[in-house]
Amino acid sequence: MIDISNKETVVRTAIAEGFIKLKKETIERIKNGQVEKGDVISVAKVAGILAAKKTSELLPMCHPIPLELINVDLKIEESGIKITSEIKAHYKTGVEMEALTAVSVALLTVWDMVKKYEKDENGQYPETEIQNIKVIKKTKSFS
Repeated sequence: MIDISNKETVVRTAIAEGFIKLKKETIERIKNGQVEKGDVISVAKVAGILAAKKTSELLPMCHPIPLELINVDLKIEESGIKITSEIKAHYKTGVEMEALTAVSVALLTVWDMVKKYEKDENGQYPETEIQNIKVIKKTKSFS
């Protein structure tokens, strides 16, 4: 890790997003609560929150940060699910890795929960795809 001891503590926020492309039939199963593994939206949201908390354990060079806000939202769209996370902390370094980790793990959780319905006859995933994981906003302020 790098030395951040001389940096000032400020309010740091980051918003990240990503998307998982799914079959229309799978999306309908999610909407109708017909996924064998459970409530995809709730489980993925909790997984994203837990992932943000564990970012420094997963990424060796990340500082452990006392997070003050973790928000993970999932929106069902026509061709899949869009996931957005917002992270906030008063600290000396940014929280974009926590936001990206929350989105990534939430997306992977969706995939894990619906993989049974996404596979083709050969056990492959020709339509399923995680896309566009990115930081869409990062801020720091002194208040």
